[in-house]
Amino acid sequence: MMRCPFCRTAAHVRTSRYMSDSVKESYLQCQNVHCSATFKTHESIFEVIRSPVVDEKPAPVPTAPVAPRRVKSCYSSPFRH
Repeated sequence: MMRCPFCRTAAHVRTSRYMSDSVKESYLQCQNVHCSATFKTHESIFEVIRSPVVDEKPAPVPTAPVAPRRVKSCYSSPFRH
């Protein structure tokens, strides 16, 4: 929220657009009915206090290959000739 530069009442953003990745231009209007001033602002990022943390995943631990299961066929019979 910004204040009106003329009457110091709260002003609301009517529309905005990005000028670049770090600069936004906004058009504001005063909420005071008797003032109703309209003005433009530029909002920018000038310092990063803390960057996002990048999770470093540990390297996968090599494991022994799993032997395939040997399943006896359901059609085989122990009494086969």
